[in-house]
Amino acid sequence: MNKEEIKEGEIASDFVATNENGETVRLTDLKGKRTVLYFYPKDDTPGCTKEACDFRDKSSQITDKNTQIIGVSPDNMESHKKFKDKYNLKYTLICDEQNEISRKYDVYKLKKMYGKEYMGIERSTFIIDESLRIQKIFRKVKVENHINEILSNL
Repeated sequence: MNKEEIKEGEIASDFVATNENGETVRLTDLKGKRTVLYFYPKDDTPGCTKEACDFRDKSSQITDKNTQIIGVSPDNMESHKKFKDKYNLKYTLICDEQNEISRKYDVYKLKKMYGKEYMGIERSTFIIDESLRIQKIFRKVKVENHINEILSNL
């Protein structure tokens, strides 16, 4: 069973991870800018690709609001690099191969598909403010129109 879900208004859980280029990313290093931290199940799958491209297509509207975008999935560095290059994504993708960050944000959940149960990422987005406090949480995200929800909350 997962710990109690984190809530809006709480300080975001810190993490140290590797991005698609092998660089270390720490949440605390992002202080001073808002962050859209979005969790997605898998690189280069239909829903995840649409979501990633929606963020890409609206990235200037997001960055104009002193906000950066970071995607998180269990994929490895090589997969992230290919995904980022293939779709010309202009933001950081973080490798969470052991689902450590996903567990901290309580998005690693029991899922069901075609009658089978398995553990995986529940598509979720967190808007984290300049002082690293969680401003807004979107759980069980539906990709369609999600980018507009994000923009209206920045």
